Amino acid sequence: MPSPRGSRERRAAAGAGRPEFLSLVSPRGPGIPDSPSRRREVSAAPGPGPGPGPPLPEEDCMKLNPSFTGIALRSLLAIDLWASKRLGVCAREGSAWGSARPLMKVIEVSGHGIPWLLGTAYGLCRSDSSAGREVLLNLLFALLLDLVLVAVVKGLVRRRRPTHNKMDMFVTVSVDKYSFPSGHATRAAMVCRFVLHHLVLAIPLRVLVVLWAVIVGISRVMLGRHNVTDVAFGLIMGYMQYSVVEYFWLSPLSAPTLFALWSH
Repeated sequence: MPSPRGSRERRAAAGAGRPEFLSLVSPRGPGIPDSPSRRREVSAAPGPGPGPGPPLPEEDCMKLNPSFTGIALRSLLAIDLWASKRLGVCAREGSAWGSARPLMKVIEVSGHGIPWLLGTAYGLCRSDSSAGREVLLNLLFALLLDLVLVAVVKGLVRRRRPTHNKMDMFVTVSVDKYSFPSGHATRAAMVCRFVLHHLVLAIPLRVLVVLWAVIVGISRVMLGRHNVTDVAFGLIMGYMQYSVVEYFWLSPLSAPTLFALWSH
């Protein structure tokens, strides 16, 4: 039968081999094991504790994934760029419809601001009727308003022209390096609505005016000058600009000085 002294020595030797942290948490010395209740007390004791853990997967998703609106806008932009490049069939001489490029450039000149400004000013000077001068003066006002509004929007948005565009446009200024919106499209839509409201034309001529406005807009994409959204927004903007012209319509009663100037 082993002696109590031998048993105590063996327990002491076993306790000496225990890890240090078990000895520290034991209230009765290194050789006496802790009870389960004591371990629960030690684990529940207050302490500095670990810092905030890594973010949850849901938090990562919130940071990495943009909003639905952002995804939709980027998708529409990608579709716009892709469609504009595919429809730019006359962008260069070696394009799919490169042989039609000269015709597209003639249509481009027909919607340019300078021919319209010069032609309207000439007609205003040569007109000998008060009704004709009134219509032409308001058309001149509409063309100048279009130039100012398009320049302001282009300067604010600053969207570059498509990369497949060839910079050989007819009479450009500094703001023409930007693409949004299409000035030709705004002008075509506004002039189309103006002519249909203030000139008495036969139905075939009215159809031709509408077709001209649509073809001018399409030619901007085919030449690679603009993206599809540039032209679409330009047509809407030009259509709405006519409402502004109608609201501020110049007449001998509202602007007698101007009509007195042009009547001499």
